[in-house]
Amino acid sequence: MTAQSARAERRGPDTVSTADVPPFSPSLVKAVFRDVTSMHVARSAAWAAASVTRTVLTEIIAGARTVAAEESRRKLLPGDLLSAIDRNVELEVGDKWYGHSPTFKGLTGDLYDAEGVLVPPRRRSRSRKPSAVVGAHRFEAGVKKLLRSQGVTAVPVMVRDLDGIASVLMTRLAQDAAMVVREGGIKRFGSVSLGLPEEPASPPLLDDSVRALSVRSGDRRTIGRNDVLAAATMQLFGGSLRQRALADASEATQAALTD
Repeated sequence: MTAQSARAERRGPDTVSTADVPPFSPSLVKAVFRDVTSMHVARSAAWAAASVTRTVLTEIIAGARTVAAEESRRKLLPGDLLSAIDRNVELEVGDKWYGHSPTFKGLTGDLYDAEGVLVPPRRRSRSRKPSAVVGAHRFEAGVKKLLRSQGVTAVPVMVRDLDGIASVLMTRLAQDAAMVVREGGIKRFGSVSLGLPEEPASPPLLDDSVRALSVRSGDRRTIGRNDVLAAATMQLFGGSLRQRALADASEATQAALTD
């Protein structure tokens, strides 16, 4: 039995494997990284970023699909996305997109001035500077491929939201990976814990594989695979999704580099 089939068997029949679906190409990844850094992006880093984004988007779509299935639907609606995120805090990865989407309107809170007057939203300027929001359309083909892999479709607004979330996530991976290179390691990890408001939060428990990413070796001009994996530990909460994303990325880069 191959490592890939063994992983699929461990996941069980209800979990959709992402190993056979390469929706986001290395060329797309490098284009996103070029928007935020002039550093060289190693091939392994591009595959790792593509894999992390694929794993997270697959989980979001799976959550939305579960919600839709409760109403015997195979076409996903924006409400399915909201319910999926509400049910699983680990899927909260695209908050920068929320202010640009009708789906999330009213959920991010209104802004009032000192006298209690509603502050209108700031008008968007047509900046030429690349951003995760402006570049979201680049992810549409990959998002539709992921939807097909799970046997569902989505209304255009939902597809646009998934494009935006994917773009925001990958842009943040690029930003954090570049920071890891500059600083020679990472100082913080994404985590979530439950407790009473007055109780001090306990530090996150890190397994050896995550802790090993906190120290970096190598030059300060190239983003490598481990830099992207370190960035993923910063962006994703310390739960099963992060563990799966890191494992999938490690497997994807090994398979790509041995082809």
